[in-house]
Amino acid sequence: MQNLLTLLELTTVEIERIFDVSARLREQFDQGERPPILAGRVIALLFEKPSLRTRVSFEAGMAQLGGNSLFLGQDVGWKSRESVNDFAGVLSSYVDAIVCRAKSHDSVEELARHSKCPVINGLTDRWHPCQALADLFTLRDVHGSLQGRKLAFVGDSNNVARSLAVACGKLGVRFAIASPPPYAFDSEFVDQLRHEVPDIDLVMTDDPKEAVDGADGIYTDVWASMGQENEQAKRRRALARYRVDAQLMSHAPASSCFLHCLPARRGEEVTDDVIDGSQSVVLRQATNRMHVQKGLLALLMGAKL
Repeated sequence: MQNLLTLLELTTVEIERIFDVSARLREQFDQGERPPILAGRVIALLFEKPSLRTRVSFEAGMAQLGGNSLFLGQDVGWKSRESVNDFAGVLSSYVDAIVCRAKSHDSVEELARHSKCPVINGLTDRWHPCQALADLFTLRDVHGSLQGRKLAFVGDSNNVARSLAVACGKLGVRFAIASPPPYAFDSEFVDQLRHEVPDIDLVMTDDPKEAVDGADGIYTDVWASMGQENEQAKRRRALARYRVDAQLMSHAPASSCFLHCLPARRGEEVTDDVIDGSQSVVLRQATNRMHVQKGLLALLMGAKL
């Protein structure tokens, strides 16, 4: 494992290894122990987009592991003041890993091509791998195992949904997604998914009730992601019947949990009674971002565990 760009490059064994290390580090954290296994290590957070969970979870996690982090905004001149080749070569000679949150996935791939150290995708327009890892880790928390489980995603087939589809396919979780046709997975992605994750159990439908039937987890996200604000009204109309509310939750087993990557637009994709209800695990899910990323950083940097 050299980089984390999409989850497609990770094997099932590697994902399970990340989960095992993350669970061990979380247990130590809960017991008040913070072993400095990355003492002296430094990560750079290169962000084009705003962030709460991704930025703070990486910064806090790195500090808990004994290392340091540097937050880099647009003032460093990425893609503007010098070539990406020169920029990546210099930055990667200073730090031990780069977490990049970019508008375009192509930008992260180009950065990784020229970097001397591991590059982690902290979100792009196409993928959100760190989020999906924490999501499946949380689903495993809730149900004890991922084998034979089903995850339903309701809404826009966005970067989170793509990453979840890959993660589910690699971990033996059935993935059902309900979207209106204009916002469903495109055929090119579906072909890629079936080719690279041939064992995936994938259900695509335009009926939210069909998707959540028998689901162990029900997931939704905002209808308009960052950069799509000008489509908000159009998307609100198209996705109106894809709101996760108590009625939709009633079509899933009582043991099903509700997940959301946050931030949420309450009253749009999810109602208050669901996101604040007894089946919601969104805060546990957000907390697990930090623990899973600690496991990822430890493995990428070859920490002694």
